[in-house]
Amino acid sequence: MGVYKVLTDYLANIEQDSCGEWIIDRKSKGTAEDPIQMPYVSYSRMVQRFIHDAHEFMDDHPEYELTHYSDILRVNGIEWGKQSMQEVDVSTRDGKCVMALIIGALRADRFCEGVLLSFFENGTMAKWLLRLKEIDGE
Repeated sequence: MGVYKVLTDYLANIEQDSCGEWIIDRKSKGTAEDPIQMPYVSYSRMVQRFIHDAHEFMDDHPEYELTHYSDILRVNGIEWGKQSMQEVDVSTRDGKCVMALIIGALRADRFCEGVLLSFFENGTMAKWLLRLKEIDGE
């Protein structure tokens, strides 16, 4: 079994799953008595499991030093930002760098809600997982 299999197994589900949706409060009036809730992303169960498994991978593989994902990205010439991360050609990147991209995406979503959803919807996450599957096959 490949080291990344726990994550690459999600590839089949990504294309079939809605991944999540924006929840926008259209019912509240926006008054003190009936405030409008800020929009947020409701992730699918598959994405929630993926997030859990990615964090578990990070915990199970301290040798990757993924708590320092931003340093790993910087050493690889990648800016920790949505556009920079999604434009990376991962075809020659190692597993540590690809995992740093994934963890970076999870962390970015904490600061900019919806970033992770966009990585799933625009094919970036699938691209990263395909590279990990490739590495497992080498």
